[in-house]
Amino acid sequence: MNPSSSTAHILAELTLGEREKVLSERYLCERDNLISKFMAWTEQDQTDFCKHLLQRMCHHQHGQIDQFLGPMLKRDFISLLPTGLAENVLQLLDAQSLYACELVSKEWHKVIANGMLWRKFFERKFRSDQLWQGLANKRGWKNFLFVSKNQATCSILAASGYSVADFEKLRRPIDKEFDPLELQHKFYRGLYPQIMSDIRQIEQNWREGHHRLERINCGSENSKGVYCLQYDDEKIVSGLRDNTIKIWNRPALQCVATLTGHTGSVLCLQYDNQIIASGSSDATVRIWDVRTGAQLNTLIHHCEAVLHLRFQDGVLVTCSKDRSIAVWDMASPTEINIRRVLVGHRAAVNVVDFDQRYIVSASGDRTIKVWNAGTCEFLRTLNGHKRGIACLQYRDRLIVSGSSDFSIRLWDIECGNCLRVLEGHEELVRCIRFDSKRIVSGAYDGKIKIWIYKLPLTREHRPVVYV
Repeated sequence: MNPSSSTAHILAELTLGEREKVLSERYLCERDNLISKFMAWTEQDQTDFCKHLLQRMCHHQHGQIDQFLGPMLKRDFISLLPTGLAENVLQLLDAQSLYACELVSKEWHKVIANGMLWRKFFERKFRSDQLWQGLANKRGWKNFLFVSKNQATCSILAASGYSVADFEKLRRPIDKEFDPLELQHKFYRGLYPQIMSDIRQIEQNWREGHHRLERINCGSENSKGVYCLQYDDEKIVSGLRDNTIKIWNRPALQCVATLTGHTGSVLCLQYDNQIIASGSSDATVRIWDVRTGAQLNTLIHHCEAVLHLRFQDGVLVTCSKDRSIAVWDMASPTEINIRRVLVGHRAAVNVVDFDQRYIVSASGDRTIKVWNAGTCEFLRTLNGHKRGIACLQYRDRLIVSGSSDFSIRLWDIECGNCLRVLEGHEELVRCIRFDSKRIVSGAYDGKIKIWIYKLPLTREHRPVVYV
């Protein structure tokens, strides 16, 4: 008799329980040999063999295998990664995703808390976003950021109302309340809804025109106008028609210093944390110590009024009614030398702006000119305005200009194309600023207009007008 048919006959005579026992014994005898052969094959051969096995199984067997494979395919990669790598992955997330990841498991929560990923998230935002920077300054959050862990913990404990005695508990934490990392984690995570509430309120204020108006009376017998200003949270620096620069305490709105030296109206200025640079109708540029108000340098080059100036990263660019642009190298406040004079405009150069790539100038001759910032080589002219250009700002690829033709134009600096023409002002557009969401323009019609836009510039800009 055939051995296989004999075995089949024997199995047929057995009960179900006895049959399963025999099959299991046969399986155990042959399993190790099959696995040894299987492991000797290549991965491709193993996969092909499994495919043939699966094709010969019934549906309920497929279901059992699927239940077995599921947990094997769902691996917690964050918990399996080295701690540093896991933190690097999770710190790429936005705030909503970070919130969600905390709820996945205790291990994920631990990675986020111990890595202080909420604090790192805020520090990235404060570095890159001007709105967040402003809120950090206003709310005093900088005391909790960009400092050591110990400093942050002490500040957080104080802000949370704990006593000095509680600091000792941090050395030997008894419960989670005084675990330094968990304490910091809860504090930074709790900051996010506060910040978002502030941001929503600010956006609503922009949309609906909510504001608080405060006035500073700069008038005197000799002072009949303010031509330029710059401000921060602590001070306002203004250039006046009476030849002076006045520095005002911003919270108190009180004049704290008056800088004298110009013999003509102060038409333009800019300051940083070290110096103030000012240009005047006396054709000079003067450099002042921003802290003491002492005059440090006088630059004499232009033969008519200096109408605008900009400086950054050791470079100063000035423009004048004499139709020229001067590029200066600033080794120090007292060592400033002219590098190059740019000529090409056919009327007064009213405004300049620049970065590491380009210098942009605008003139009463109705044109905007673009120059290479490194070589000072002329690159292109942007034509479109029907009358002289009074103001301009340049950032990234975008130039926004305002003109005495009452219009605002948006330009792509790389190709020189005019992207948009904004109309709505009824007189000369005198000043303009923009960020990633809005353009703010002021004109001689006495109106400030806020234009809401999105990049790319494919939709109509919607002006919100404040008088």
